Amino acid sequence: MLSKTGLAVLDALSTGREATVRDLAAETGASRKQVYRVVDDMIGAGLVDETRGHHNLRVVRATGDPVVEAYRHLNSNLGHVEWPELLSPATIRVCWFLDDPRRVTTIADRLGITRQAVHKALSPLKNRAMLIRSKTEYALSDDLRPLLEFARAIIVHEHRIRVRALAPSATVGWCDPKRALVRVHDPKDTDALQSAEDWELTGLARFLEYDLLFFLAGEPAFWYAPDDPLTPADIVCHTLVLEADSRRVSYALLLIEQEEIDRDNLTETATWYGIERTVSRMYAFLNGDVDDADNGRIRVPNAREYAKLKAQYEVT
Repeated sequence: MLSKTGLAVLDALSTGREATVRDLAAETGASRKQVYRVVDDMIGAGLVDETRGHHNLRVVRATGDPVVEAYRHLNSNLGHVEWPELLSPATIRVCWFLDDPRRVTTIADRLGITRQAVHKALSPLKNRAMLIRSKTEYALSDDLRPLLEFARAIIVHEHRIRVRALAPSATVGWCDPKRALVRVHDPKDTDALQSAEDWELTGLARFLEYDLLFFLAGEPAFWYAPDDPLTPADIVCHTLVLEADSRRVSYALLLIEQEEIDRDNLTETATWYGIERTVSRMYAFLNGDVDDADNGRIRVPNAREYAKLKAQYEVT
């Protein structure tokens, strides 16, 4: 996660200019030692490049990474705001959840922090009248969409760096500040994540744990959420987030029926993944309301074929 000093360095370089560490220290007010450390971290994260200038001085410039581009977009739309002063790592994480009105308790639960910590992270935005408040819920105002995009670019980048340190072929399929769903494209990376702490198999590969064995086309998906147990509801959602074709929907339906996953529980879980409508149509299919289930993009299976699939896997 970018520190305030890192954000100040990014701000100084976001116009496309080159600068020495000495220049950056003078502009940001940080010590040279601190700037050197931050610049080294940013080089490792792919946010800046380094060359050697006059007298072999280190000269750095911003790359075209999505984080850099998102910050440039933020500055081009809201350049009057001193973002390095306003945005702490905690505020950036909280911004992730402000696309829709959300309660402080909800954000605190998702981040695993206290309500007081959320209020503290929101405070700089409140003081600049950047939040829309409705009773106990907060959201970013409409003109602050670039801030939301920047926060999300940072979070995705953070997860990408983490997983690619272990599995270079990995791509992030979904994430929030604490959790990530990734796919890998190399068997060696599958082995690396299977033996890594804090990573778990998920999606179709995890169905075997419930005596449902399916053929996998490609490498399995993995889930990063160190503090959260992986539930059947999560596995259903991961399967559908990666691809909601008729085959995967059928398999997800089997798991829902076999584990008797509560509709309210799965719908609540699906909301975080943006697939609550898909889940609603799946339950409509299970309840025999095929017309309602077909009323959307979800590709529900043929009822007769699904009955055969249930019989094949002995799901009652």
